[in-house]
Amino acid sequence: MRAALEEAAEALSAGEIPIGAVIVAGGRIIARGHNLTETLRDATAHAEMIAITSATGALGGKYLQDCTLYVTVEPCPMCAAAMNWSQLTRVVYGAGDPKRGYSLFTPSLLHPKTQIKRGILEEECSRLMVDFFKSLR
Repeated sequence: MRAALEEAAEALSAGEIPIGAVIVAGGRIIARGHNLTETLRDATAHAEMIAITSATGALGGKYLQDCTLYVTVEPCPMCAAAMNWSQLTRVVYGAGDPKRGYSLFTPSLLHPKTQIKRGILEEECSRLMVDFFKSLR
């Protein structure tokens, strides 16, 4: 999760919403991503989507079985659906998203075999988001 927090800090320094993600396979990071929606002017350029695309390229296939995604904030429904299609084995996230998190809408978006772990470094992950949105007001 610390590596995902580093990615979130990169997003913040670029003026993006500070969300970061990494994907781990075989005990090593194979992909990194942070929000790029403003930079790319692309509503789908979420940290998770960037990391999934990078990981499938690194592994040479569309499935991410035996991989773990670490992300600083609960994924949105779009990202959860992409995780389903890529058959991601595990998702670990820091802060919940009470407004747009996948679990508020359709928790079944994730693959039935995907394991979820919530609340890892939750305070640090949440603080980044709170501070970012306070700075906009």
